[in-house]
Amino acid sequence: MKAVAPLGIFERYLSLWVALCIIAGVKLGLALPGLFELIAGLQYANVNFVVAVLIWVMIYPMMVSVDFASIREVGRKPKGLCITLVVNWLVKPFTMALLGILFFNYLFAGWVTPAAAKEYIAGMILLGAAPCTAMVFVWSQLVRGDANYTLVQVSINDLIMVVAFAPIVSFLLGVTAVQVPWETLLLSVLLYVVIPLAAGYWTRKRLDRVGHEVAIARFCAQIKPYSIVGLLATVVLLFGFQAKTIVSQPSVILLIAIPLLVQSYGIFAIAYAWGYFWRVPFAVAAPAALVGTSNFFELAVAVAISLFGLNSGAALATVVGVLVEVPVMLSLVAFANRTRKYFPGTSH
Repeated sequence: MKAVAPLGIFERYLSLWVALCIIAGVKLGLALPGLFELIAGLQYANVNFVVAVLIWVMIYPMMVSVDFASIREVGRKPKGLCITLVVNWLVKPFTMALLGILFFNYLFAGWVTPAAAKEYIAGMILLGAAPCTAMVFVWSQLVRGDANYTLVQVSINDLIMVVAFAPIVSFLLGVTAVQVPWETLLLSVLLYVVIPLAAGYWTRKRLDRVGHEVAIARFCAQIKPYSIVGLLATVVLLFGFQAKTIVSQPSVILLIAIPLLVQSYGIFAIAYAWGYFWRVPFAVAAPAALVGTSNFFELAVAVAISLFGLNSGAALATVVGVLVEVPVMLSLVAFANRTRKYFPGTSH
């Protein structure tokens, strides 16, 4: 089984770094509004050049980790893959949309404007339709999951995302009465999924010819810090653009976080219980539930910016997803480890 490095200091305390970057972004946004207006103007066809570069810096290292050769193992343990795919593509996007509508159109209607509610719902939909790619390997390792099988799940999810992300997002945004230009959505998928995926595949093939898994692991370790730096820099920018809104309405972060928490714990409960009652071995069932729960928030952030703009509520909602994700996933890892004895394939 391929070993995965445990959480480093940046990953383990990612929520803290994100929180600090939020504070820094808000302070900079208030102190230097002209700078952020200048950066916001550096765009073409709804794509901001600065943010695009940072998103690529985030996503590219993740895509190098994806080994599509692992797909030949797809038939080895079909139950776990079935759980992951059904939850990711037939359940999660739709429950996220329903929760967004429930909370922002009804439960929180007195605290947000209808226009803001639409954008927060849109951001939640983008999160729900983007299954996680990179951090899943860490969650799988922390529950001592089957690393090779986790790789199969992630690889197939990425291939499905290329063709399914845009139609699902377009459909759900249409249901919530948000008009989305197909051209912008498809351009976002091309820029933030297809191109990084192709670049990662090409890089991996070249490294494989040079030194196989050792060279790939060494290269991924070298570029991994850039991914986190790109993420944190993006957070600073986003909250700098949102500074005035956040200062005038600080409770909005909490309002967005509540349905995201409900979604995360609810989706995990569905997938984990399914694995238990279907008698799936823990080393497959736990990663399957964690894959279904976590989000590819980097993609969601990029698409939110492209579709709705840097200053939008949709972009803000996707960034709150970053803040929520790590502590939620660590709590689910702890729960899974405490309940592993109830699954087949465990010795205690």
